[in-house]
Amino acid sequence: MGETVTGAGDPAGPTEPAGPGTSTVRLATGVAAVVLAMLAGFALGRAVTAPTSIGTQYAADAADHTHPPGTAPHVHGGTDGGDQISGLSVSAGGYTLVPVRRQLPIGDQVDLRFQIIDADQRPVTAFDVVHDKPMHLIIARRDLTGYQHLHPTMAPNGTWSVPVRLAAAGIWRLYTDFTLRDSGGSPVALTLGVDLVVAGEYLPADLPDAADTAEVDDFTVRMRGVAQRGVVTPLLFEVSRAGQAPTLEPYLGAYGHLVALRDGDLGYLHVHPEAELVDGAVKFWLTAPSSGDYRLFMDFQVAGEVHTAEFTVTVD
Repeated sequence: MGETVTGAGDPAGPTEPAGPGTSTVRLATGVAAVVLAMLAGFALGRAVTAPTSIGTQYAADAADHTHPPGTAPHVHGGTDGGDQISGLSVSAGGYTLVPVRRQLPIGDQVDLRFQIIDADQRPVTAFDVVHDKPMHLIIARRDLTGYQHLHPTMAPNGTWSVPVRLAAAGIWRLYTDFTLRDSGGSPVALTLGVDLVVAGEYLPADLPDAADTAEVDDFTVRMRGVAQRGVVTPLLFEVSRAGQAPTLEPYLGAYGHLVALRDGDLGYLHVHPEAELVDGAVKFWLTAPSSGDYRLFMDFQVAGEVHTAEFTVTVD
């Protein structure tokens, strides 16, 4: 039998964003955690996840986080503490994600609206452009289905909006992946997350078995490499169609984008690849922060259309 998900007590229509809660973390703490994560060389945060030569390039990138096409591979995330996995907190680094509403109707397209506010409860209106966009928005249901990678637009008052349709009842996780500047002009990269509620009978899907191939539309995507806990490892994705290699096109300044969500708590990792294809494959560097199952979503573009291949990975 399915579980019935009821509403979250939101008003019938949109309301203005409220101020930050008491869990807001001071900005200095967030910046310090980012620096420590970069020095550590791994984690689901703003860590360098590549060999020394790539890490050197990324360190230079970190001085100014407005990336042109060809940026070295790296990880997006915030500093939620613990093992540096990101997206678990609605507030970090002195900034808070405030959705206008958290209850959405099932199956209807609506404008999803939110703000990022600072420690003084002021909406943030200045964001760095990172991989061609100032805001990357990821949505997935708690059973790791229904993945969407969207790019909202911002109004002058700092309110972001994007059309969204959530086709099934349940609890959905919303991630905002962005970079802004602190008072000293240094880049602060954060991933903030919040749950959205779609009322109705919730029938969770089982996590698919781990596999190294995925079918999407008329493409086959093969994954090579083994993710390991606490170890930087390469993952390569080869795209084919009818046995032939299609021409991959840059999408948001890269040949592919990889989002990993950890089963159980939906901890978030957004990874970008090496600037060039490696023997026709898109190559990422990944470090799993813990054992367990992860769901990987790899976006790629062919003939102007974006496709998403999905994989389950088990880390021992």
